[in-house]
Amino acid sequence: MLGHVFFHGGNLAIDCGTANTFIFAEGRGVVVDEASVVAFNDTTGQLEAVGNAAKEMLGRTPSNIRAERPLKHGVIKDFNAAEIMLTHFVRRAWHGGRRIRPRVVVGVPRDMTQLERRAVRNSLKRAGAATVHLVDEALAAALGTGVRIIEPVGHLVVDVGSGTTDVALISAGGIVHWNSVPVASDAFDAAIIQHLRNAHDLLVGERTAEQIKIKVGCDEPSCPEADPILVVKGHDVVLGRPSTAFVRHAEIRAALGEPIDAIILAIRNTLEQASPELGSDILRTGIVLTGGGALLSGFDKRVAQGVGLRARLADNPLYSVVLGEGRLLSDSELLRQVEQRVA
Repeated sequence: MLGHVFFHGGNLAIDCGTANTFIFAEGRGVVVDEASVVAFNDTTGQLEAVGNAAKEMLGRTPSNIRAERPLKHGVIKDFNAAEIMLTHFVRRAWHGGRRIRPRVVVGVPRDMTQLERRAVRNSLKRAGAATVHLVDEALAAALGTGVRIIEPVGHLVVDVGSGTTDVALISAGGIVHWNSVPVASDAFDAAIIQHLRNAHDLLVGERTAEQIKIKVGCDEPSCPEADPILVVKGHDVVLGRPSTAFVRHAEIRAALGEPIDAIILAIRNTLEQASPELGSDILRTGIVLTGGGALLSGFDKRVAQGVGLRARLADNPLYSVVLGEGRLLSDSELLRQVEQRVA
């Protein structure tokens, strides 16, 4: 435990995700954008690194250094590590500030248990927060994309994170229907890793898979004959040595098909539950895509084709949740209404 942290001026909004943690400071905007990774020295028991520095260690550490993600599928799996990570981030953001305890707004998954919610609240209070407001991540994401959530109009928001994709049908300040699947950006990477191993006997790490995902995406080329070749370096699982494979872009797009289809199915399942009135609204408002996974090139087109509705990428998909939480910091009445809907 790193002890209490006291902050200078302004309240905080925190989006702690499987892959990244963002902190919004009232009056200052997003002040922390770091990987949700911590690294410990198991020999000394000391903290070695946090955030982006710890992410650089993934897959590259000696046996006594353990780099890990405290969250999995959007849920905290190691509360001690998560608390240390959050305390470190807010200490960095507010170093040297006056001793003023802030209000904190933090988004939580809709299916988080009461026990887990209490643990999040208590961890943030130990980190120095005066009060902690838990809000539904889906509502925060909708606010961050510009959706007027209080109006009695149906909006479909799809938040493609790192570990999970949340599909929320929102109207009149609440969530009418909600669906979550453990398929998101990490699943895209895993599909690429599996394909390279099966088709090319090549083992690559998460970071290489992520780079391939960003480079290729899932968008079909404008020229059907175009199929560039990607040079991929990894480890030959048959020969047991470093090796190189020449991989066509079409292979990567095909490998991404299964996880993308799973997300599309989750969207369809949510839409099937909509009333005729809400369905009519969504025909007009379309689908809003947010979260880092939605940045996959061509993803909006694949969703639109698969669902048969217009789909648009939010302006700031990575920051949608924390920007929505930041808006709640400055609107106490809206915060009261939204917080009432968090069990």
